[in-house]
Amino acid sequence: MNARLIVILIVLTAVIGSALGVVHMRHESRRQSVQLGLLEDQRDAFIAEWSRLALEQAWLADASHIERKARDQLGMHPPRKIRILVVKP
Repeated sequence: MNARLIVILIVLTAVIGSALGVVHMRHESRRQSVQLGLLEDQRDAFIAEWSRLALEQAWLADASHIERKARDQLGMHPPRKIRILVVKP
């Protein structure tokens, strides 16, 4: 009878330990799932920001924009007489 009680207690301990392990793993899985969702949202925000910056860079690098800015803000104008001088070594 004593051996039977010990076996029952061991099996009961194993079942309770297993149940606690399942509860812990489910909790961890849900926590990781929430973390993944937050990171995906952050990734999407970074992609949107990168797209906006790439568009802004293309606009700023446009030759007509640069020329207009040079004329308006810096008072620059194209030279009146274009001379190209080639220097040979």
